[in-house]
Amino acid sequence: MRVHHLNCISTCPAGGHLMDSRTPGVLTRAHLCCHCLLLETNDGLVLVDTGLGLRDCASPRTRLSAFFLALLKPEFRDEMTAARQVEQLGFKRSDVRHIVLTHLDFDHAGGLDDFPHASVHMTRVERDYALLQKTWLDRQRFRPQQWRETRPQWQVYGEAGGDSWFGFNAVRNLRGLPDDILLVPLPGHTHGHAGVAVRKDDGKWLLQAGDAYFFHREMDIEQPWCTPGLRMYQAMMEKDRKQRLANQRRLRELRHHHGAQVQLCCGHDPIEFERLTGHAMGTPIAQVRGMRPAFS
Repeated sequence: MRVHHLNCISTCPAGGHLMDSRTPGVLTRAHLCCHCLLLETNDGLVLVDTGLGLRDCASPRTRLSAFFLALLKPEFRDEMTAARQVEQLGFKRSDVRHIVLTHLDFDHAGGLDDFPHASVHMTRVERDYALLQKTWLDRQRFRPQQWRETRPQWQVYGEAGGDSWFGFNAVRNLRGLPDDILLVPLPGHTHGHAGVAVRKDDGKWLLQAGDAYFFHREMDIEQPWCTPGLRMYQAMMEKDRKQRLANQRRLRELRHHHGAQVQLCCGHDPIEFERLTGHAMGTPIAQVRGMRPAFS
């Protein structure tokens, strides 16, 4: 299975160095990525998360909350959407047969309606809580404007009957997908948050952990650390702090004990993204290596 790493529109939160650890000063805005995966399978393309989409670029104020637009100031660039990067790779959008979501936050699910015929896979708990629109923050983060049209294509899964994957519960047999793609429940950031595990051509696994962590040094087994700004952001967004921190500990143990078999990445760390891809996160896939996509 060939894996392409895509940054599907950067977000630019206030706080500079306090957020991303590399922007000079604290008065300028930081730059975080929206790290999505495009998988080439024998039966079409699969996206893991979508980032922000074409309609978000065209009409952000009707799609995203004023709160998050001000806080994160996304860098809306049409060519950085998943839809456009799929096309830059020489595929049609209709070649994307499936989308597997870590969760339904606006910056992970904004491109769903760019792929209206794709089956969309997520945990049942994630769907249920997003539909409730229970709290003010839920209404800011879960945006029906982004995914209302794709609801008939949603496929949801509970944890009952799940298999074990390196000590984690995992949902195999996602409908229409190969056994090399698994949902790995990692609740805490949202109640139904999950990682997506992908077995690559070399037999090793890649776990896209979504927002289970935000900064690569959080996965350091001896001295885990996160920037102050991202620590605050994670605390603001968490639905279950105990579960979130417990799953971070489990991911650190996974990396420590099985690092030769499993590679981790998260949804927003630009340093991690650039180490994996070997190119700047603001570069659309068409410009990478003279139209030859980066992959792992």
